[in-house]
Amino acid sequence: MLGKRCALAGATIVACLALPFSPALAEPAAAADPATPPSVIDALERDLGLTEQQVKTRLANEQRAAAAEAALTTSLGDSYAGAWLNADASKLMVATTDAAEARIIELKGAQPVFVSRTLAQLTSVKDQLDAAAEKGQTDASLWYVDVTSNSVVIQAATQEAGEALAAAAGVDKDTVKVAVSSESPQPFMDIIGGSAYYIGTSRCSVGFAVTRGSTPGFVTAGHCGRRGAGTSNPSGTFQDSSFPGNDYAWVATPGHNPTPYVRGSGGSLVTVRGSAQASVGSSICRSGSTTGWRCGTIQQHNATVRYAQGTVSGLTRTSACAEPGDSGGSFISGSQAQGVTSGGSGNCWFGGTTYHQPVNEILSAYGLTLRTG
Repeated sequence: MLGKRCALAGATIVACLALPFSPALAEPAAAADPATPPSVIDALERDLGLTEQQVKTRLANEQRAAAAEAALTTSLGDSYAGAWLNADASKLMVATTDAAEARIIELKGAQPVFVSRTLAQLTSVKDQLDAAAEKGQTDASLWYVDVTSNSVVIQAATQEAGEALAAAAGVDKDTVKVAVSSESPQPFMDIIGGSAYYIGTSRCSVGFAVTRGSTPGFVTAGHCGRRGAGTSNPSGTFQDSSFPGNDYAWVATPGHNPTPYVRGSGGSLVTVRGSAQASVGSSICRSGSTTGWRCGTIQQHNATVRYAQGTVSGLTRTSACAEPGDSGGSFISGSQAQGVTSGGSGNCWFGGTTYHQPVNEILSAYGLTLRTG
């Protein structure tokens, strides 16, 4: 059952091993690390569809395989061509270009596989592909050394795109396999209020993580970017933006993880529970990528501010300081989201006044759902 564990007992694990490798073992079968967290075992049961006993056996096998692989990587030298576990992780397969080394592999409890290319040769081919890609000579999305097939695999949307990368790199066609795939890797990031993001060379701060339908994203200040502008760290696109008049925007970040958190003091995370507006006189804190976590009190709601770029109305005035780069960052009172940083006066050295665009107006304007804990 999930959530029921105590620390693993080594003796219990040893009893379930049943010799996962070849009988010609050079040393006793290993037990899984008794310090393995119960949460790890629970997750492996859930995600790999295993029983508790199967998880324990697998962990013991993997521990033993890692030690054997490390030893064989050194002892096989130039002929080494990679290693991998079979489907149920009961056997370590070790590839070599030298049939004379079969006994060395077997003595480590592994099964030899004889191939024509060493790992060093395959790695050299991948390095050539990397060099071609750095020159912009590819539409492929992924390439890697595949020790199980003793080849380098290129994944691309079309066969032609994969072959074009191989040709640009000047590699042996027999060494490369092209796999047609729609896979388009992107970096995954947690969307956390107060974190930095970039628009070209400019920096602003995430307000709050949101979703619209199944699309994740975040709200921020409108003066940070216009509709269609791209962002990095995390990657995304401004879906809409209003400034002046208002000062709000939302950025869609497909593939990233919207969280119900704001960066608090010292790197702690503050959980957002809702977005009820706090009263004048209430304490309030803001999080931004320049000055971090700063607090003050709410002085007025519904203020109109005249910036050089134009007038913005409906802002909330506070005594929490901010500086350039904090724009768009989170204002939160207790656990309730309040708004995104618009502008202000002064700084965090000599006191300051800041204004934020209320978050509920942004959510309503764009049909967004605030991510809450």
